[in-house]
Amino acid sequence: MWPLQEDLIKFDPPPSGIVWVNHHVYFSTEERERVIIVHGVAFAHYDVSDRAAQAYAMVSLFESGYANQKSIARAFGVSARSLCRYQERLEAGGLAALARADGRPSASRSDPPKKRERDRTVLHLKAKGFSNRAIAGKLGLDEKAIRKRLHLLGWAPCPEPSFAFHEEAGIPVEFDTDASEQSQKNTAGSATKRRAKISNAELEPAAVPSRDLNPLDRSMDRLLAAMGWLEDAAPMFACAPSIPRAGVLLAIPSLVASGLLPVARKIYGTIGPAFYGLRTTLVTYVLLALLRIPRPETLKEHAPNDLGRIVGLDRVPEVKTLRRKLARLASLKGSQQLGREMARQRIRRCGRVLGFLYLDGHVRAYHGKRTIAKGYDTRIRLAVPATTDYWVNDKKGAPLFVVTAVANCAMTKMLTPIVEQVRELIGSDRRITITFDRAGWSQKLFCKLLTMGFDILTYRKGRVRHIAEKRFVLRKARLDGRPVKYLLHDQAVRFLKGQLRLRQVTRLTEDGHQTAIVTSRWDLRDIVVAYRMFERWRQENFFKYMREEFLIDALVDYDVEPDDPTRFIPNPARKKVDKELRAARAKLARLQEGYGTTALDYLDGRSPTMRVFTTAEKQIRKEIADVGDHIAKLLVQRKSLPVRVQLAQTAKGAETVKLSTESKHLTNVLKMVAYQIENDMVEQIRPHYARIEDEGRTLIQTALQSSAEIAPAGKELRIKIAPLSSPHRSLAIAALCETLNQTNTPFPGTCLVMRFSVQKPVSDAKSGQVS
Repeated sequence: MWPLQEDLIKFDPPPSGIVWVNHHVYFSTEERERVIIVHGVAFAHYDVSDRAAQAYAMVSLFESGYANQKSIARAFGVSARSLCRYQERLEAGGLAALARADGRPSASRSDPPKKRERDRTVLHLKAKGFSNRAIAGKLGLDEKAIRKRLHLLGWAPCPEPSFAFHEEAGIPVEFDTDASEQSQKNTAGSATKRRAKISNAELEPAAVPSRDLNPLDRSMDRLLAAMGWLEDAAPMFACAPSIPRAGVLLAIPSLVASGLLPVARKIYGTIGPAFYGLRTTLVTYVLLALLRIPRPETLKEHAPNDLGRIVGLDRVPEVKTLRRKLARLASLKGSQQLGREMARQRIRRCGRVLGFLYLDGHVRAYHGKRTIAKGYDTRIRLAVPATTDYWVNDKKGAPLFVVTAVANCAMTKMLTPIVEQVRELIGSDRRITITFDRAGWSQKLFCKLLTMGFDILTYRKGRVRHIAEKRFVLRKARLDGRPVKYLLHDQAVRFLKGQLRLRQVTRLTEDGHQTAIVTSRWDLRDIVVAYRMFERWRQENFFKYMREEFLIDALVDYDVEPDDPTRFIPNPARKKVDKELRAARAKLARLQEGYGTTALDYLDGRSPTMRVFTTAEKQIRKEIADVGDHIAKLLVQRKSLPVRVQLAQTAKGAETVKLSTESKHLTNVLKMVAYQIENDMVEQIRPHYARIEDEGRTLIQTALQSSAEIAPAGKELRIKIAPLSSPHRSLAIAALCETLNQTNTPFPGTCLVMRFSVQKPVSDAKSGQVS
């Protein structure tokens, strides 16, 4: 039995020239060539006389974790201490240091800077709670090498860390199980103070520090997010001499001052464990809007790595990721509340410009395949499938908030709920003048608005008595820094049988046209009334600007939601009868015209005989009678049909749907914030730029699109904007940088205070010009 077993497990002796380092590493030597095999795969191949190649192969085997120092030293016939020296030489001077002559190295070459840098990295990771295995994986070393290095560096062994749930950030953090009770009390006390400070200052709390060391590789944070342990990735910035479009960071102080981030966190809380959390999603979307990337699909045209470095990430979210984040926020149904809270923040900062509020509707045409309600588009003068948004702007044209109308309701129906929101936002102790166009003309509505404590300013609708030109007076004034002059006539008018008394200011243009303005403001000069009414075109220009620059007409998604089946709409059957009635009346008019022509032909002698006239007359009379009977039947049928019916009665079993409004309203609010940021930056450079009215927004757009140098230094994040096309434009942006630096604004999610400056232009030594 035993001899048989010995025959079964008997192995052939290894071929000559093979030396085993361990059970999976060996090397073979034939003549002067040596090959090292690891797991059956060639690992290294060198000449036996090449000492540098052999030393590099031994160090590589050890650092890769394939064998320990003793096994390698025994197989290659060297001491373990020699192997350590090879490793130190390689780290200090590379391959050239392995090929030096024998003898003691000089003092200048005995200092290994790379080794000291690696030791600092090991100690830093260990202090943050990383395990030896995790540190080894990051540095590409063996776990035993890390453990020995820590022992040589004097690191005291500590128990394995345990995971606890971070009560503020909602992610697991590591803590020492042997921590004292006093340290726990201090931690709890500091957390309480931190929460109180954030609550009082309304600041966005800093993100949990990142687990990654390389800002361009956030693999560890992505892993934690996938495991559900990360709420939002902390921004990390790497030094870069020039990043395209990094000038958009100039908008961060205004973004922080707008209060968007704390308000959104108060409303939404969190969007779940994610690498791209709530803060990152909002900051990214606003900055993309300022960079004229107003919809997720446009991200495909830009490098995600460059855009990611602007916000402190390795890459920005892709199209599907950003759309998924917006859908997640839309599912929380908080966009209406977000819009109101942002309006409150705007009122606190710019309440002085809210004496006049401009209200107007903007129709967004829909060109898809869904059947939705129609709205009248004044630009094309047609009723098309559309959605109507009503915007409220201040007297400078900046938006305050937006409301989506239900089924394209007219302004006369939307004015009351909108002004109720205005009263809630501004308070009951302030009288506001609401300015709108003829779409809101309703004398009964004016009485209601005056009762609610609002003043009105609008164009007069309908026929107006012509005023003699000699009664107009030339008025001149300087309003908002601009000279203004009008030919005006001022008078009092009454409506509703004398119950409503208003003021009418009429303007006479050079071509003789008269424009009547009606208002309840008796305390203002007539030229101020006319100026404020005609400044309503600021809002029209705002719509045009937002449509062209921010694509507010574009769809965010293709989702639909159920429409209200009990909503009353014009009766389609009645509209069909009205159409037939119009056609019948037009036919009757043609027949009557033909009958008259036939009679005149007979009287004038153009008919050949009496019989021809009689035959034609009988035929026309019969057709007129038939058309008259048809009209009478249509009138009876129309009278029996209700004017308005419920939507469910007209659908005939089909699903009643409308376009989803939550995602669109959310993006409108974010684009409104982007416009306000751009507007604030224009006001900040106003004292430093002469042509601010003509080129202010163009200058800001150019600065936001320019490249910049990013350099984190200590507790500061230094951003140097590339010089602009001309010195005076660069000086204006430099003044803006000085203004922004005084705010001491940290980048959201970090403690890095942003410091802005403009790079000095590079001068051409030969030509003496600045390039």
